[in-house]
Amino acid sequence: MVTGASQGIGKACAEALAEAGCSVALGSRNAEKLQAVAAGIESAGGRAMTLSLDVANPQSIDEGVARVIRAWGKIEILVNNAGITRDNLLMRMKAADWDVVLKTNLDGAYHCIRAVLPGMVKQRYGRIINITSVVAQSGNPGQANYIASKAGLLGLTKAIAAEVGSRNITVNAVAPGFIETAMTEKLPEPVKERILSAIPLQRVGKAKDVAYAVRFLASEEAAYITGHCLSVNGGIYMA
Repeated sequence: MVTGASQGIGKACAEALAEAGCSVALGSRNAEKLQAVAAGIESAGGRAMTLSLDVANPQSIDEGVARVIRAWGKIEILVNNAGITRDNLLMRMKAADWDVVLKTNLDGAYHCIRAVLPGMVKQRYGRIINITSVVAQSGNPGQANYIASKAGLLGLTKAIAAEVGSRNITVNAVAPGFIETAMTEKLPEPVKERILSAIPLQRVGKAKDVAYAVRFLASEEAAYITGHCLSVNGGIYMA
């Protein structure tokens, strides 16, 4: 199950997992784009279903998870990718913009994890991967709400990893850097050029770069990795 799967990193994650043989449940509010992603996966020989999913609405999450389990019997992998931005300096940030970003990016992940965990515990297997951000590690002006939500995901990752490790469930995070997505393409060119000049690999990341990291953490090759944050940022931030 991949949230925010209609475009960008979520779409790439869904496609990469499908290439590895996973049946993929695609969650998003954009039904039209989801259908196109599902059609692409199926035309390549994969298996996909679409979920009209609003991660800011716990009932929507519960209904989506229940639908997947009814259809396929279980959920083994959860990728919490859905996220939004409402950027502004903190002094100018409206409380509503703070609330909606935290509710979507952090609360949404919590509700998704809470919905899939009982099944994962029962089957004694699971892979949970949270998509955070390089700015959660480095900080960035004008994004206090987004950074708080993504930094919260790092803490949530470690807490849940400690809670469910004995049930053969791993919980990890991936922190993308500057990636070509619909979200980043809106940035002014001077900002893009400044960011690019700070990346040691001297290129902007692709959504598939993040997707391959997610696929690795979902695989058996990563079975002894949990509570970890894997940076996919071209070296722009080195912790």
